Amino acid sequence: MSDNEFDLLDELYFVTSYPDLRSTLSLSDEELCESLQSLIRRGYVKILYPDQDTEHEYDESTFAQHCHDYFYLATKAGLVVHNSL
Repeated sequence: MSDNEFDLLDELYFVTSYPDLRSTLSLSDEELCESLQSLIRRGYVKILYPDQDTEHEYDESTFAQHCHDYFYLATKAGLVVHNSL
């Protein structure tokens, strides 16, 4: 797990919007979306959209276009890995 991914999981113990992540972490939009996508692919983060309570299916073909619109939350698997490092 990269440092960016670790720092990102650190922020996702609670539902967090993309703009909040962007303002908290010193990552470019490209770095942030790539790290989110990597964590989602491994099952460590889930997408919530259009609100904070509705889980949204990950679609690799459209994720980069919409990553700024979503809310994110670490999964149980993501938290276990994060806490074991």
